[in-house]
Amino acid sequence: MIRRYPITIAGRALRFTLAGLLLLMPLCAVADGELVFAAASLKPALDKILASPEAAAIGNVKASYAASSQLAKQIEAGAPAELFISADQDWMDYVATRKLIVAETRADLLGNALVLVAPKDSKVQLAIAPGFDLAGALGADGKLALGEPNSVPAGKYAKAALTRLGAWDRVASHVVSADNVRAALNFVARGEAALGVVYRSDAVSEPAVRVVATFPEDSHAPIIYPAAIVAGHDSPAARKLLELLKQPKQRAVFADLGFDAPPVK
Repeated sequence: MIRRYPITIAGRALRFTLAGLLLLMPLCAVADGELVFAAASLKPALDKILASPEAAAIGNVKASYAASSQLAKQIEAGAPAELFISADQDWMDYVATRKLIVAETRADLLGNALVLVAPKDSKVQLAIAPGFDLAGALGADGKLALGEPNSVPAGKYAKAALTRLGAWDRVASHVVSADNVRAALNFVARGEAALGVVYRSDAVSEPAVRVVATFPEDSHAPIIYPAAIVAGHDSPAARKLLELLKQPKQRAVFADLGFDAPPVK
């Protein structure tokens, strides 16, 4: 059985309160300026870019971070985002089929890799290959932190990879399911999970974890971050912001923090 935890572990009673706040917070965002809805894994890199003079020249740019699934549902509910950056194609497709983005602005912005991480002082050594013994590495009581595997992109990629490699059935009962990939990363960083599956960019940004191994690219769908302007919020400023994220200087920031160029189709 997969155990699902909220972003913090302060108590189950907070779970529904936090979920409600996540839905409402973007609706209360700054009315003036540009609001970006971005997958949680983008936070370290995008915060750095949005603090740059180039972004400041566009205007008052703010970002709201959460799982792509949550952000897509918030856009569907009418949240006032100008730009949406998803961590997979599925949730961008979700808003696209509902005509909630400006289709001509959709572009693949970034790529990433999927990695197995452990707390920095962990001695776990494991090579990822078909039939690898992840359950043995966890032991009887060890926990495996993932983004929620049926909705959060990182969790979906992780479940797909573990299934293809023949490990999922043996580790499913060890899974701690988090609301987004950064929450899964934090479980490992705090030592509350023995291992976790996150993006390479998450591992790069967190000194309290180390990468045990990288998942083979063919074990899961290509990790692609599409971006698009939200319907009803198309403006010169929104287009400038989207173009800024494609520029070499900004791509260098993303690369320094573990992202790739998007895979070539």
